[in-house]
Amino acid sequence: MISQDDKEARSKTLKTVREEAEGCTRCDLYKNATQTVFGEGRRSARVVFVGEQPGDKEDIEGRPFVGPAGTLFDNILEEAGIDRKKTYVTNAVKHFKFEPRGKRRIHSKPNAGEIRACRWWLDQELTIIRPDVAVALGATAARALTGKQVPITRLRGSVVESAEGVPVLITVHPSYLLRIPNAAEKERERERFAKDMRKVKELMKG
Repeated sequence: MISQDDKEARSKTLKTVREEAEGCTRCDLYKNATQTVFGEGRRSARVVFVGEQPGDKEDIEGRPFVGPAGTLFDNILEEAGIDRKKTYVTNAVKHFKFEPRGKRRIHSKPNAGEIRACRWWLDQELTIIRPDVAVALGATAARALTGKQVPITRLRGSVVESAEGVPVLITVHPSYLLRIPNAAEKERERERFAKDMRKVKELMKG
């Protein structure tokens, strides 16, 4: 049975929810971030990709996955036969959490309370879109989607279920690939990620 909250969420548009999120104060991260970085993509998307949080460039531009990891992500999606323009990309946490170091802003991992507070927005995105599959890009995204800590290394490539009953494929965040110093290992991990994306393609019904 569809709950009243679900009915209300489905009656909204992504544009409406995005506008509501612009003034979000559900946790303290809004105080230092430049802006809310909401999800981007189609309501008709068959797959929703969920990352951790905006990075420095995303925080400034106001769009998800536009930094170096986003570029790598786009390239691998294309290789897997997935058109990013037909997907929806978002983050578990919509504000950039960082530590200032001189003139630089260094990424800081969101805590459980911040993930839980921002679940309000992710829940509405999933309810409106109703995708065939959601993809958890990293531990923070997996926790946001499932409501619990997920061992990424052990469950990578497997499918679990979100609180809403949406199949969730577990994998790493593309930024992980950028941090691997060894060229041969980086290439192996890139191929593993591409394999995960090919599995996503198989799970998409449309």
